[in-house]
Amino acid sequence: MHRRDFELPPDDVAFLDLHHPGWEAFRNGTTNWLLIGQFAVPAGYTVGATLVALRIEPAYPDTQIDMAYFFPALCREDGKPIPATGSTEAIDGKTFHRWSRHRTAENPWRPGIDDVSTHLAQVQHWFLREFSK
Repeated sequence: MHRRDFELPPDDVAFLDLHHPGWEAFRNGTTNWLLIGQFAVPAGYTVGATLVALRIEPAYPDTQIDMAYFFPALCREDGKPIPATGSTEAIDGKTFHRWSRHRTAENPWRPGIDDVSTHLAQVQHWFLREFSK
């Protein structure tokens, strides 16, 4: 049985059920976390899939999802360091590495439009952008 300690909007649930079966929504103290297993990682990293955690703020979906956390840590196959990934967070008994990536004034969170699916698309963009720097 998958944990569902808090509710997500119906569109998020439908997206997750379709594309990421096995997802979990659990509360750790006062923090809500969305866990997505076997999240695809493109070529160039040392793993092909990871467990991704997203912190879901109480005012979500009006409040943005920010950053993403990965277990195991994502590393480039070529050994080059990935900037802004040095912080860790204990989540569900595992040490997740945080990718400190944020929306910008040019790409703000749009309440009523952005959701889990658009944030995960951002995450996939971060993966690819890492190799275009």
